[in-house]
Amino acid sequence: MYRDFGTIFLFLLLGILLIALILWIQRLVAPSNPTADKLTTYECGEEAEGSAWVQFNIRFYVIALIFLIFDVEVVFLYPWAVVFHQLGWFGFVEMAVFLAILILGLAYVWRKADLDWVKLRVKYGAGRYRKLSALDDEAV
Repeated sequence: MYRDFGTIFLFLLLGILLIALILWIQRLVAPSNPTADKLTTYECGEEAEGSAWVQFNIRFYVIALIFLIFDVEVVFLYPWAVVFHQLGWFGFVEMAVFLAILILGLAYVWRKADLDWVKLRVKYGAGRYRKLSALDDEAV
């Protein structure tokens, strides 16, 4: 049993040593002549202005995460489609359950209005949002 761990340890050690060797050889061979132009941030040919630490709206992250979740799940459909005939009814039922869970998740996200880019419904509107929540109450 411990021999298996030794193989894994040897593999990790060999990987670390090879990476270190490659980086060391690159440092010896590569030219090093940094200039001010080379050290500046490249932004599509434009001069960089302002700080890189700009806060983005949370909607970008929410949409990106939802996209990634459903995009990665679609990857599981390809191997299943390749071996569909060998799996039989068991494979069909398993994929039906998998897709049902995905559809349920999509319905949940859709119902919570997380797919809407601009949310107009504001619970307990206060300040400048008071008019929006009053309009929503009238519309419902």
